[in-house]
Amino acid sequence: MTNRQALVLMTDFGVRDGAVAAMKGVALQVDSSLSILDLTHEVKPFDVWEGAYRLFQTHGYWRDGTVFVVVVDPGVGTSRKSLAAKLSGGQIIVCPDNGLLTWLEPSIEEVREIDETLHRLPGSSESYTFLGRDLYAFVGAKLASGQLEFTDIGAIVPSITQLEIAEPKLQHDALHGVIPVLDINFGNVWTNIPKTLLEQIGIQPQSQIEVRILEKNAQRFCGVLPFVASFGAVAHGQPLVYVNSLLHAAVAINCQSFATLYGISSGADWTVQLRLV
Repeated sequence: MTNRQALVLMTDFGVRDGAVAAMKGVALQVDSSLSILDLTHEVKPFDVWEGAYRLFQTHGYWRDGTVFVVVVDPGVGTSRKSLAAKLSGGQIIVCPDNGLLTWLEPSIEEVREIDETLHRLPGSSESYTFLGRDLYAFVGAKLASGQLEFTDIGAIVPSITQLEIAEPKLQHDALHGVIPVLDINFGNVWTNIPKTLLEQIGIQPQSQIEVRILEKNAQRFCGVLPFVASFGAVAHGQPLVYVNSLLHAAVAINCQSFATLYGISSGADWTVQLRLV
């Protein structure tokens, strides 16, 4: 059996109704010495896209063997599969098969379908709407405690559900990408355009960049902003383009919310174009 590992929970439940506490209670019944941590429980309800990106944003900073239980599951109780995925970094993700693994696809080594007839909280067979408690937390705790091996979860799954993501690209003289998520506390607008593409078209500190943000085909913002290393390089209230903590281009206003000021959101319908002026 494997050594004991951390169990990390992420949901769209919030924390006021006791659902997260119930998941932790199940995990501690499996092994009272488990280290259980919270990634976030503030994913917008039913927002698989945001849940998938938050997982991508953080999973690589956890050690080999960490088990993530991710429950953003608008299809709970339906025929969609329940999965466990092993990543190249050694982490394991336990989640529904609804697109939550999309951003992790390059690092997935193997995916297995959880055999719910074998691996389920005892006494929960007549419950259909809380698999976060009855299946995912239970299986995750078994994996993290070493009581269940990954290869014993169930059959290998050859393909999984993927969200549709527009890959970042250089087209003509502009970079095109999507807004996968907002840096929500501060209203900064993150993109999936990597620093390497910025460098490819000659963008460097103090370059002026034309930024266009669209919701579907409707333009929501257009302006020329400086490309700088950090927020303090511009005055309070001034906009900027910078490279965020994932080394992707982002747009912000120093000490204000760019997203609020211009009504910007995130998801597959929100795209951005960057062009060196």
